Amino acid sequence: MIGLGLIGGSIALAIKKEHPTCLLLGYDIQEDQLKMAKSLGVIDEFVTNIEEGIVDADLIILAIPVTKTEEMIDKLVTYKLKPSCIVTDVGSTKEKIVEKAKAFEGKDVTFIGGHPMAGSHKTGVEAAKAHLFENAFYILTPTEDTNMTKVIQLQNWLKGTKAKFIELSPKQHDELAGIISHFPHIIAASLVHQVAKIEKEQPLLSNLAAGGFRDITRIASASPVMWRDILIHNKETLLELLSRWQVEMDRVKNLIEAADDSSIYEYFDTAKMFRDGLPVKQKGAIPSFYDLYVDVPDHPGVISDVTGILAREDISITNIRILETREDIMGVLRLSFRSDPDRDRALACLTDHLYECYISS
Repeated sequence: MIGLGLIGGSIALAIKKEHPTCLLLGYDIQEDQLKMAKSLGVIDEFVTNIEEGIVDADLIILAIPVTKTEEMIDKLVTYKLKPSCIVTDVGSTKEKIVEKAKAFEGKDVTFIGGHPMAGSHKTGVEAAKAHLFENAFYILTPTEDTNMTKVIQLQNWLKGTKAKFIELSPKQHDELAGIISHFPHIIAASLVHQVAKIEKEQPLLSNLAAGGFRDITRIASASPVMWRDILIHNKETLLELLSRWQVEMDRVKNLIEAADDSSIYEYFDTAKMFRDGLPVKQKGAIPSFYDLYVDVPDHPGVISDVTGILAREDISITNIRILETREDIMGVLRLSFRSDPDRDRALACLTDHLYECYISS
């Protein structure tokens, strides 16, 4: 396992769970991550030299940023790998990586592009969970020349993730990921930039943006390094999407200028119907936020009471935030959980204790 962050660590745990007799070696440029991974049982041993780790490997997983994946492929092709070795990655873009991996041809090594479409608000190997990818889509991008037996072998290695495997061409993957993952991240970052610029004229703006605006732009807090690389890798798709977005915004601008109330209503109504029809409990390309909102009275000890109730039921909270606390007004706690079942259990549990709870749709 080359790269021991959240994704690499979670895949490692899933593999060890399903294949307990395999020897799983780890490599990471950050030594503290290596030591943490071993102490947590994510890997069996770590190596500080890549060549030492890959010499007898049946499977090599590149769980590193996409530009680093390209660099690592260049390095791996210079080493003597085990005959029949499978190399895969977890990158959010596929065309450039699969093209780069053609260098393995003629070396009795099979490269199969991969992208597990799940994640978390947390980072680092300490946040790794074997069930992170359960019921998520795990996209594989074999080429026309890929031996399908190798695809099956890779799926068998990864079946402990309990993910849903889908095969796409690298081009199709990048187009779809661009639409429902990469482009929304651009929009979120752009909204934040707009507010940051206007705040210079309106100092109160950041306070007003602390609630719902902060929520809808959560994904703008993702790694700048990762998103820099993704935008460069998926350049053509994103430029096309930006052109379409400009057309869409011109359409909205025209609706507003015309003050066409029926067309404006239809615009939002159509969007609402499509959005409400999207699968609720199915994991998609952007990590889901399993949030529960709890109305709490303004008195000392209420937060510890809520967390204590959940702790007694062995329900873990990944994040907690106070949305509103003003004297003589009900406050709102936003509790975040690892999964939909955890949130459902928390909802039932707190409701039994007479707390008013709700899930935002």
